[in-house]
Amino acid sequence: MTDPVRPQAHAFRLNGVEALADAGGVLVLPGVSTLIVSDLHFEKGSAYAAHGQLIPPYDTRSTLRRLAERIAHHRPQRVVALGDSFHDLGADGRMDAEDVAALQALVGSIADWVWIEGNHDPAPPPRFGGTILHELSIDALTLRHLPAEGAAPGEIAGHLHPCARVRGKGRSVRARCFATNGARLVMPAFGAFTGGLNVCDAAYDRCFGATPDALIMGSETVYPVAAAKLIPDRAQSRPKINAAR
Repeated sequence: MTDPVRPQAHAFRLNGVEALADAGGVLVLPGVSTLIVSDLHFEKGSAYAAHGQLIPPYDTRSTLRRLAERIAHHRPQRVVALGDSFHDLGADGRMDAEDVAALQALVGSIADWVWIEGNHDPAPPPRFGGTILHELSIDALTLRHLPAEGAAPGEIAGHLHPCARVRGKGRSVRARCFATNGARLVMPAFGAFTGGLNVCDAAYDRCFGATPDALIMGSETVYPVAAAKLIPDRAQSRPKINAAR
């Protein structure tokens, strides 16, 4: 399922299931030929423009291009879009005709495409094909958009847009990441205009009981960083670390 095309992936086990965290921002379950992507937020740019915040209107096209590249690289039989694929309920109506055709072709090229309902798109538009579900179970894993509070082993969720900050050689670096404790995982946001919430934020404590480890996305590979080495943004307090983990 791999070829020399960059970026590369980090192999690990999630609740006992083989997984690959791809530096391009997708998660692959090779044992069931499944690619998972979260928070595409198609047409976020046009939504902002409608409220007078002018930003380049090419986020959907850029996001589609990058997603098509990762799908071509991994060649999955199933793709699961883990919610907030569309920035709002009118997003598909604002899409350029070329982008509509590209998304329809991409969905049609996959044997099993699943749209998980998100808080931004509780009713993903059916015009693109695929199956719409609230959540999906695969082996020991449960895929949903909103992460549950408290212990939820096997959960793969989105919504929080995790990022991580590390310090080295006198400076700090902040990048998107997969947040995980080995039992559950929160996906990075894939969309071109999506921001990020530092994994040291209390929102992750409510999910993991402590600051999770981070699989940080670099330009060519994924860097696993333990929670103890992560630092908060300036406005945040120091992370809560689970010493028993």
